[in-house]
Amino acid sequence: MSDVPQATNLLESAPETAYLWGHVAGGGTVEPGQFTALTNDQTCANRLAAIAGGGDIDRRETEREYAHNTAVTRVKDEYHVMVEGDVVRSASAAFGLPVGDDAGGYRFDVFENRRKQLLRGLLESCGTVCFKSSSGTVGISFVHDDRALLETVGRLLDACPVDAPTGEIGETSSGGYWFGIDDDAAAGFGEWVYEGSDETSLFAPTRRRKLVRSLEEAENA
Repeated sequence: MSDVPQATNLLESAPETAYLWGHVAGGGTVEPGQFTALTNDQTCANRLAAIAGGGDIDRRETEREYAHNTAVTRVKDEYHVMVEGDVVRSASAAFGLPVGDDAGGYRFDVFENRRKQLLRGLLESCGTVCFKSSSGTVGISFVHDDRALLETVGRLLDACPVDAPTGEIGETSSGGYWFGIDDDAAAGFGEWVYEGSDETSLFAPTRRRKLVRSLEEAENA
């Protein structure tokens, strides 16, 4: 049983739909008639499925390389939320999501007033949060195989109401792309992006806890 409601219409702007499509764009795949969202958080998987009005949740154990050091791997539970239906085809066209091997244009204008929830979904699906002991600051970066998505995230960050300047997009050792929010702005962005999430339950508990711990460590550094 999930604590978030089903979206009235997956193609309309709402906090739930912005959060869901942020997850799909940042860490999922879209095929004709089906999309899959990935998360390491079981509660988040249940919430995404509830927003979509159902779907299959497949739990898998995966071994993944660290984006910045492919010599190091980690094994984690991964939850695949698979949703089928005609709305998937409509959504991929409406939001410019890449389908299969076709490139996407990522059109998220409809979520202009839901930018916080959209960025929260993107942060949880293709973002990393850590405490940088060397500088005593919070580190937030975004990593993805599709440079076009990261360019879209950069534009969303430019337009959000808190200052979130970023570095240039660079290549990772695994062949993808990444960029980071400036250290002196990362904590403020992290606080803003989760602001109000208790009222809606639109968050992955494990990811939010990691941010909160990083903020506490930075305050005590």
